[in-house]
Amino acid sequence: MAETVTELSLPPAVAAGTPRVTTSSLRRMKGKEKVVVLTAYDYPMARLLDESGVDVLLVGDSLGMAVLGYDSTIPVTMEDMLHHTRAVVRGTKRAMVVADMPFLSFQVSVEEALRNAGRLLKEGGAQAVKLEGGRRVAPTVARLVEAGIPVMGHLGLTPQSVNQIGGYRVQGRTEAEAAALLEDARALAQAGVFAIVLEMVPRQVAELVTAELSALTIGIGAGAWCDGQVLVVHDLLGLYQGRVPRFVKRYADLGLEVRAAVAEYAREVRAGDFPGPEHSFDR
Repeated sequence: MAETVTELSLPPAVAAGTPRVTTSSLRRMKGKEKVVVLTAYDYPMARLLDESGVDVLLVGDSLGMAVLGYDSTIPVTMEDMLHHTRAVVRGTKRAMVVADMPFLSFQVSVEEALRNAGRLLKEGGAQAVKLEGGRRVAPTVARLVEAGIPVMGHLGLTPQSVNQIGGYRVQGRTEAEAAALLEDARALAQAGVFAIVLEMVPRQVAELVTAELSALTIGIGAGAWCDGQVLVVHDLLGLYQGRVPRFVKRYADLGLEVRAAVAEYAREVRAGDFPGPEHSFDR
């Protein structure tokens, strides 16, 4: 069962006028300060996370499961990503916003990948894009970077390829798998990514990748050696009622609180206790 932390200390709000996080400022953090990343899919949550000092907000295609009710990320479309990215951007002042490139938005051709990545920046307002894959997508990454589009990579468990890799399982456990993952990371770094998400990778492998590359590594189920960490915010806050992965630490159970609050509201409405005089208007 995921750990629940009930006593939290509230950090000071981010000061007005604080400059927005950029790829350059993130690169300067490597080896000095851990990068804090969370997913965000809408304006109110993005605003709360931004004010809490999160460095990077990832508009992940995980919205398919966390928000849209799908059982995987596969059905998520470019229009879905644009819609949610715009909302997140409107809620941020400091955090860098990175938008996921959904399934088949970059795999068909380099030209189509460039067009779709450009839409996420131009129409969505994102400051960078993320795409899954290693050596096979390196030419695409290089073309996007050449066009001035910052790119975050994603290795290890790549949800868009879940049907091919045989489910949600740790990647890189064997010597051959670990060597292949390291080669993929090298190829992405050579292509110009500023960061790579390492998902469900043995911590020893993540340590090797982090030590070798100048690009940042952002772990999710990849141990503490990475340059930063990312979690799905719905998992962190207890808002998603599906299976909670082992690597998640649950810092609150807001789902329980929501159900309790709504149940009390329903009870008061049915009993005639709400609205009271203080919630009503006189002539």
